[in-house]
Amino acid sequence: MNTYSLKIKKVLLLIAIGTLGGLIAIGLNKIFTEKETSKSFSLHQNAKFTLAEKMADAPVAFDFVSVSEIATPAVVHIKTITKSVSRGPSMNPFEDFFGPGFRMPEQGGPQQASGSGVVINSDGYIVTNNHVVDKADKVEVVLNDKRTYVAEVLGVDPETDLALLKIEESDLPFLNLGNSDDLNIGEWVVAVGNPFNLTSTVTAGIVSAKGRNINLLRQHGGEYAIENFIQTDAAVNPGNSGGALVNTRGELIGINTAIASQTGSYSGYSFAIPINLAKKIIADLRDYGEVKRAILGVRIQDITQELADEKGLDSLNGVYIPAVSEGGSAEKAGIKDGDVILKIDDEYVNKSSELQEQISKYHPGDKINVLVLRDKKQKEIEATLLSKDGSKMIANDVKREEKKILGAEIENISRDERLALKIRNGVKITKLGNGQMKLKGIPQGFVITHIDKTPVYTTTDAEKAFNQKEGAVLIEGVTSDGNKEAYAIRLDK
Repeated sequence: MNTYSLKIKKVLLLIAIGTLGGLIAIGLNKIFTEKETSKSFSLHQNAKFTLAEKMADAPVAFDFVSVSEIATPAVVHIKTITKSVSRGPSMNPFEDFFGPGFRMPEQGGPQQASGSGVVINSDGYIVTNNHVVDKADKVEVVLNDKRTYVAEVLGVDPETDLALLKIEESDLPFLNLGNSDDLNIGEWVVAVGNPFNLTSTVTAGIVSAKGRNINLLRQHGGEYAIENFIQTDAAVNPGNSGGALVNTRGELIGINTAIASQTGSYSGYSFAIPINLAKKIIADLRDYGEVKRAILGVRIQDITQELADEKGLDSLNGVYIPAVSEGGSAEKAGIKDGDVILKIDDEYVNKSSELQEQISKYHPGDKINVLVLRDKKQKEIEATLLSKDGSKMIANDVKREEKKILGAEIENISRDERLALKIRNGVKITKLGNGQMKLKGIPQGFVITHIDKTPVYTTTDAEKAFNQKEGAVLIEGVTSDGNKEAYAIRLDK
């Protein structure tokens, strides 16, 4: 056999040995892989089965169309006009959340601004943010169907950044109020508003956190500011303020208020006031024109691991009380420095913001049960909440009364009345009592359209106009049958 043939045989032999080794390796790998796969399936089979069960019970894909059809007609576009001139630079915490270009109304000369609002009653009650209408001289509401009204600001609450408006209209589409306490992290929500004047804009996202305190309202001077925001990743931009945050059932569960942004545009997080916090505020603004706020009379602090170690607490649950105010509700009830509040009535609290929200739902004079932890033992204490000035009563005579000027009762007029009388604005005299109106022969039913040539849109406008004037005043308007009339009245200061 020649040398060439021997070389060929050696090469073939090496190839055969290599192939055999590869087959053996593949076989062994397959055996071990099958064992590992079987072992892995055995270890995780229960987990996979449980997840499958959960998926089987999960609801079908969320229908954004239906919710949008419910929410969009009830969200309005709010336009404001502010005539005030600049009074120099001022602190504006909303710049931190809407960017350096955002201006509150009091920071410039005559200017226009816009936001959103939500109709919560078929008779024209609208909730929005305080910072949307703050210091505005005129508030205009544009409905989803483009009908336009001048709204009256019934009341504002800077501590929660809420405001209540009223337009004279009936049979309006409105949103039912949901229960924001039932919201879960990861739940779908829809935001509806008018960002950048793009009316009736709908965006969707999930609840990414609850009970957020972003230190926004306290910066604006609110000693009793309450922040317990719902955080979502639904896209919200300037102009969305005061708009609706709704759940998958089309219920209003929040009022969109702020975004976390250094540019003024959406950057991934937005914040809404929980509707459960807003319900009592709205009712107070409707009934009293202001919030009747109850105070427990304690300083509060979130419990961290460091605080728990320092104070010898066995748990991080509850809200720590470093100090009790002298003469306040808490002191009178027997709550002491160093107590940990675990629960208010039936609601557990684990954050300062949660405790603030729970207390905000009550009026002065209301009794609450406070579950506290003291010396590692739980104790239930009944406390009677007080007002800021230490009172526990709300007098019946503080409720909102009919607007009166110069002995006459006045009210806003509806859109239908304006159209029938062919006027753009005005307030109607509904009852004449003893006073200048009656003495000058102004008839009941007369609609005041101008005071000293200045248009009057709401009863608040009329009150302000007369309060700021003295001497002779010209009142112009139309009678109930549409005739134009003018009367001169002398005001005695």
